Amino acid sequence: MGKGSSVAVAKIVDQKGKEKGSLDLPEDLFGVAPKSAVMHGAVVAALSNRRQGTHATKTKGLVSGGGKKPWKQKGTGRARAGSIRSPLWVGGGTVFGPQPRSYRSATPKKVGRLALKMALSARANEGRLRIVDSLSVQNAKTREVVAILKTLGLAGQSVLLVTAANDPLLVRAARNIPGVQIREASSINAHDVLGSEVLLMTPESVERLTQVFGS
Repeated sequence: MGKGSSVAVAKIVDQKGKEKGSLDLPEDLFGVAPKSAVMHGAVVAALSNRRQGTHATKTKGLVSGGGKKPWKQKGTGRARAGSIRSPLWVGGGTVFGPQPRSYRSATPKKVGRLALKMALSARANEGRLRIVDSLSVQNAKTREVVAILKTLGLAGQSVLLVTAANDPLLVRAARNIPGVQIREASSINAHDVLGSEVLLMTPESVERLTQVFGS
């Protein structure tokens, strides 16, 4: 198949589960053979980049007190000591404890895109890609999204909602549902896709994906 050709046809349903037609899935996004090493590397990098790295323990020099020598150097019969904040003492500093650092991992752009395409292809091949004609709510109420998921048979599953553009009402309605995430098509990555059981998209979001990540 050439560039832009379709690898499969996905059924389109409305928010009530009624079939509304079909959609050709582009091969360059949904027909890429998955490689676990590529996807694993992309997921690990995504998780590493989410770490704040603000953990810290106090070393001997950071623990308050201990500026005075507890007793004289010789003549007491006790071991030499220069500070009560020595790591050997209770209440002393920590040796080799965690310190603030960056966990950021730079992933080549091509590798990240390839991992995303593999993840999308894997979900499509597993039958975990669902296409709905529209993802919209009227009043930004959680129950509206819950009703849609229930009608589509996705209640209780971890679902990634992919929209073509930012939809504040849908974000507000979906953000409190356990296991449900919402992302714009232009900003998703392999971790987002693989982190959910089902990928719920619209024809517009598939088109947006093709525009941004298509080869």
